[in-house]
Amino acid sequence: MAVKTDIQIAREAIKQPIQDVGARLGIGAVDMLPYGHDKAKISQSFISGLQDRPNGKLILVTAINPTPAGEGKTTTTVGLGDGLNRIGKKAAICIREASLGPNFGMKGGAAGGGYAQVVPMEDMNLHFTGDFHAITSAHNLLSAMIDNHIYWGNALDIDLRRVVWRRVLDMNDRALRDVVTSLGGVANGFARQTGFDITVASEVMAILCLARDLKDLEKRLGDMIVAYTRDKQPVYCRDLKADGAMTVLLKDAMQPNLVQTLENNPAFVHGGPFANIAHGCNSVIATTTALKLADYVVTEAGFGADLGAEKFMNIKCRKAGLSPSAVVLVATVRAMKMNGGVAKADLGAENVTAVQDGCPNLGRHIANLQGFGVPVIVAINHFSGDTEAEVQAVRDYVAQQGAEAVLCKHWADGGAGIEELAHKVVALADSDQADFRTLYPDEMPLFDKIETIATRIYHADGVAADGKIRAQLKEWEDQGYGHLPICIAKTQYSFTTDPNRRGAPTGHTLPVREVRLSAGAGFVVAICGEIMTMPGLPRHPASETIRLDSDGQIEGLF
Repeated sequence: MAVKTDIQIAREAIKQPIQDVGARLGIGAVDMLPYGHDKAKISQSFISGLQDRPNGKLILVTAINPTPAGEGKTTTTVGLGDGLNRIGKKAAICIREASLGPNFGMKGGAAGGGYAQVVPMEDMNLHFTGDFHAITSAHNLLSAMIDNHIYWGNALDIDLRRVVWRRVLDMNDRALRDVVTSLGGVANGFARQTGFDITVASEVMAILCLARDLKDLEKRLGDMIVAYTRDKQPVYCRDLKADGAMTVLLKDAMQPNLVQTLENNPAFVHGGPFANIAHGCNSVIATTTALKLADYVVTEAGFGADLGAEKFMNIKCRKAGLSPSAVVLVATVRAMKMNGGVAKADLGAENVTAVQDGCPNLGRHIANLQGFGVPVIVAINHFSGDTEAEVQAVRDYVAQQGAEAVLCKHWADGGAGIEELAHKVVALADSDQADFRTLYPDEMPLFDKIETIATRIYHADGVAADGKIRAQLKEWEDQGYGHLPICIAKTQYSFTTDPNRRGAPTGHTLPVREVRLSAGAGFVVAICGEIMTMPGLPRHPASETIRLDSDGQIEGLF
């Protein structure tokens, strides 16, 4: 019998009215702003009234470095949420929204898979509730106001060569990475070189995902540095009087979105910074709201643990005062084989030796996560071709690392296929074993923070950065930004900056190509290797096969 596709499964879902899903968390209909019958935003006034409630337990789901074989981190996040509810726990999940860039490019959607999905998946992977459009509009409003200010006399004395605020677009478009604007004569302003980033790399996205409320949002927007004067003094967003209007555009986007899993359990889907070029976590306001409403909250961090989990711990938890009670590290037998040198075409054949050879990648992630003082359990996301011997090889290796691996079949069986992991996660979270700590203190110099991440998480020998970058970091320290954490922009496919180096490589150096100050978000971005903050489309993008069928339903998106 043919296996159903994700979209076929999603379309067969029996969804509950979103008001009923919210009611299970104690959210009244008056506090929900419905977007149709199956999506709603939670009002800011309701969220403000939750602050005196105790927090539930926070469970982080992360993964090994992604491979073409697939790992299923979001699928496991959704499945675990269903599994916890199935064993009688009051649980919610928190995940990120999907970007149009990867949906129409190569990576695909972000709603889970199989029988562990969040619905409505088509809406979630397209325009959803318009949050990304609001972020794009707010960001580009500021861009327009910068050029408009320069056109009308430049009272702030902005140096056209030192405008650091670029434009954004929620689409992969390599042609826009470097552009020249204002060509065409005097009426169009002063020509200057700039460029576009993808919306998920915008500092506005990061701010929306870290702000606690609208007041905090407006302050952070005002704190953004957009340019420098001719005598190298920073020009802030508030100097251009753009922060108020940007907050207005983001007013609704700031409210978390509530949807449901296939098993009708609550799911908060809000915010969407990528982990390879941004901090990779859903919004603080969604996570903290869920923690007030549920006893267990399952959230994910983007890509592998070396990027997403590190930033979750060092940026999100540090900024929001969060402390995870347990970490679930997702791996697959197939990915272990690929890390062990097996080609994708040969993954179907049993190869225990290759599994064992690939396990050091998993082992390094386990050790890195244990370094944050949080108990770790490994979820082996099951594929039908996995053999008993291969699964046992992973279990044996993980046991040697001082952790446990649990086989999970949520893709095929939903919450019923992940009950064992759900029970073990509850035991870990309730054991109070966690003694959470960040990787570095606030007062550590910025370059030393980069070096600490490089050596302790990536196991690099050191950091390569020219004198100009070091001088820039020192200048920011002198301006009072030395306490900020670091956000590494790097390939997600390897511990190194070479996407083809799998496993657990050593003997490499982290090359820092550029640093950017995100003063409003509250971190410094270090761009390493060949990573792009505006991705390009592959040779054959998914968009070539996406269309509407004769019944008006979407084909090719999933």
